[in-house]
Amino acid sequence: MMRQGAGNLVRRFSRLAAAAETAAAAPRMPAFDHVPLPYDGPSAAEIARKRAEYLSPSLFHFYSKPLNIVEGKRQYLYDEHGRRYLDAFAGIATVCCGHCHPDVVDAITAQARRLQHSTVLYLNHAIADFAEALASKLPGDLKVVFFTNSGTEANELAILMARLYTGSHDIISLRNSYHGNAAGTMGATAQKNWKFNVVQSGVHHAVNPDPYRGAFGSDAEKYARDVQEIIEFGTTGQVAGFISEAIQGVGGIVEVSPGYLPLAYEKVRKAGGLCIADEVQAGFARVGSHFWGFETHGVVPDIVTMAKGIGNGIPLGAVVTTPEIAQVLTRRCYFNTFGGNPLCTAGGLAVLKVLEKERLQENAFVIGSYLKDRLRGLQEKHEIIGDVRGTGFMLGVELVTDRQLKTPAREEICNAMEHMKDMGVLVGKGGFYGNVFRITPPLCFSKEDADFFVEVMDIALSKL
Repeated sequence: MMRQGAGNLVRRFSRLAAAAETAAAAPRMPAFDHVPLPYDGPSAAEIARKRAEYLSPSLFHFYSKPLNIVEGKRQYLYDEHGRRYLDAFAGIATVCCGHCHPDVVDAITAQARRLQHSTVLYLNHAIADFAEALASKLPGDLKVVFFTNSGTEANELAILMARLYTGSHDIISLRNSYHGNAAGTMGATAQKNWKFNVVQSGVHHAVNPDPYRGAFGSDAEKYARDVQEIIEFGTTGQVAGFISEAIQGVGGIVEVSPGYLPLAYEKVRKAGGLCIADEVQAGFARVGSHFWGFETHGVVPDIVTMAKGIGNGIPLGAVVTTPEIAQVLTRRCYFNTFGGNPLCTAGGLAVLKVLEKERLQENAFVIGSYLKDRLRGLQEKHEIIGDVRGTGFMLGVELVTDRQLKTPAREEICNAMEHMKDMGVLVGKGGFYGNVFRITPPLCFSKEDADFFVEVMDIALSKL
C-alpha cells in the first residue's frame, strides 16, 4: 500500500511538473484590462465531490483535473485562483457577444427588477419586440416565431410542425448529425454516441455530404441522389421534412458539400416535404459571411430552429416559420410555460443589438478567416493535422495519426488539450471519433487572441 501511495504521489508530481513546464514555455496572453472578483466559494475538489454525489452520473468533463470556472469577461474565463484563460469554445458555441456583456446583463437585470415571469396569456412587450427583431433577420416569409427553452425543444417542435403540415411522418436527416436528445430529435440524430435504445420511428439518415471523410468527396450530386433513393425506396414517396445543419457542430465542424443543400431541398419539396434548417450552433453571425449558416448555401428553408447564440448563455431557443405553416398548431392547444419569458426575451433582444452595434458578424468573418489561414499554416507544419475546415468562428481542426488512412488521433487530442489548458487556452473537441478541435470562440475574439491561440496550439502539437 505504501509503495502504491508513493507511486501515485510521484505520478502526481510528474504531472504537476509537466504542467508547470508547459506553462513556463507558453507565449504571452494578450493584455486585458479586467481584475476578477475575489473568490471565496467552495474549491474544485468540493464541487467535484458534490457533483459526483448529487448530479447525474452521465455528466462528464474535460481535462484530467477539471477546471472550476468562476467568472467570465468578454472572451476570457477565470478559475478559482484568478487565473485567466482564453475561451475558444464559448460554452459550446453559445456565448456570442462575450461573457457577461454589460448591455445584455443590464437588459436582463432591468427586466428582472420589473417582471421576471408572468405568462403569454397576458400581453407583454418583451416577447413581441424580440419576435419582431428576430423576424427581421430572416428572409422571405419566415416571420412567425415560437419561443422555446433549448435547441432540442426547438427541433422537436419543428419536426412536429412538419409532420402536421404535410400529413406525412417520414423525416430525413444526415448521418453524423446531432439535433437533440428528446424523442423526435434523438431519432433525427445520427451518431450512436448520442442515441439510447428507445423507439425512434420515421427517420431516415442520408449519406453525409462530408468533403473530408464522405464516400463521394465533395460531389454534391451523388450525395443528393441518396436523398432521392431514400424517398423512393424508404417512404411512400411523400415525406414530412428534411432537417440539417449547414455545418455539423457536434459532428466535428463538418461543412456540407457546396451545392448539396439546394439539390436536397429540391428533392424533398418535390416529395411534399418541408426543409428545416438547424441553426442552433451556426446561427447568429457565427459563420461571419452571413447571419445564418443556411445563407452560405443560397437556400431559404421553410422552418428555422435556433438556440445557443440567441441568448448569449440564457436558456432560450426559437422556431421561425411562415404564417401558413404556423397555423398547424392552432388545431389543438400548444403552450410553452417558459417559452418567451420576459427575462429571456429581453436578454435576446439585447444580444441582437450588441451583434449589430459592435459589428461582430464582420469580426467573425475577418478574424475567423485570418485564424483559419493560420491554422492551415499549422497543418503544413504538423503531420497530425488531417483537415482544417469551417468558416468564421465555427472552425474545426481534425487530428489523425495517418493522413492517408485518416486514423483518428483520439488520445493525442486529449493530450494536446491538456497542454493548451496549461498554457491558458480552452478549446472544445467533438466529431464521431472525438478527434476534432471545435474552435467556436465568442465573436469578440481579436487578432491578438487568434495569434495567441495558434502559437499555443503549435507548442501543444509539438509536444505530442
